[in-house]
Amino acid sequence: MLNYKDDTDMVASTKKAKTNTGLKAVDFFCGAGGMTCGLAQAGIQVLAGIDNNAECKETYSINNAPSEFLEYDISELNPPILEDKIGISPNDDELILVGCSPCQYWSKIRTIKKKSEKSAFLLEEFQKFVRHFHPGFVIIENVPGLYKDPKSYLPTFLRFLTDQGYTYAHEVVDSYHHGVPQKRPRYLLIATRLNCGASLPEKEKLTGLRLRDFIGVGNGFPPIEAGHKDDSDFIHTAAGLSEENLRRIKVTPHNGGTRFSWKDDPELQIEAYKEKDNCFRNVYGRAFWDQPAPTITTRFNSLSNGRFGHPEENRAFSLREGATLQTFPKDYVFRCSNESGIAKQIGNAVPPVLAKKIGTHIQRILEHGDI
Repeated sequence: MLNYKDDTDMVASTKKAKTNTGLKAVDFFCGAGGMTCGLAQAGIQVLAGIDNNAECKETYSINNAPSEFLEYDISELNPPILEDKIGISPNDDELILVGCSPCQYWSKIRTIKKKSEKSAFLLEEFQKFVRHFHPGFVIIENVPGLYKDPKSYLPTFLRFLTDQGYTYAHEVVDSYHHGVPQKRPRYLLIATRLNCGASLPEKEKLTGLRLRDFIGVGNGFPPIEAGHKDDSDFIHTAAGLSEENLRRIKVTPHNGGTRFSWKDDPELQIEAYKEKDNCFRNVYGRAFWDQPAPTITTRFNSLSNGRFGHPEENRAFSLREGATLQTFPKDYVFRCSNESGIAKQIGNAVPPVLAKKIGTHIQRILEHGDI
């Protein structure tokens, strides 16, 4: 029986801050609730999360009550229906609409574009809710590709905001500078039609955002082997490895080792990577103890999908390790029918610490003006 340390020093509990402003939010494309969790920690009342993925409902609801999970495809949801369901009204200065739409189409991670085409222009669907409700604030968080790709809907959306009387601040930010212990560049936009002005949270000079400060035995993660199943809500569960992959990681040096350590072994080298040392350099690699984690993707629990190998143990990150590096509280409960579904919920989420930083910043600019 593994004993898991009850440690909330590094990652806050799901207990919400007391709501200390009149600000309220609706979290579109809420997924497992990372944005909702962080805004609630900042003292903002999140009225509802909206998502068409029914598998996220239980995770969202368990952790974020009384915020309601509304299962809708927003392309089929009319603003007046939402108005009736959760009791919000147009032109509410204290209303925040959050739109963190699925980002696979604009991600630099190699994906089959055809599969994600439907989600490529969800920002346009979100726009109809901004038009109808004309909220005090709008938040967008997404992959940098939304900002950098001229074919995205973002330029049209920005013109729309200006036409609607909004000012906005936006740029690609490094989540690491906002308390997230991973290399996670994200596009962030904060817009307002109020005279307080729009700005983004300032970067912080942070220390202690190393991997070793979040996972490992001292942080409540006992050693486990590949294929370990944890049936508790802590889900310190590691994916199994094939015999070949187990041999590969065993000869990969601890603390940052790469696949190059076995590239000349004819039994271990992978055909697709022969004479390709300059590409896919991080796959099958181990993370570094004294650096932030790599970007936690939806496949962070898979050794072959990035530098997701544990720095010392012969396995990829466990589900709870990934959630912790995403800054979910350690008592945040994930529910899904399979491990890959939980990994997707975690990898797709807005890190709660980043969301809390955004919520706190909006409160500050509302109280003190553009800072």
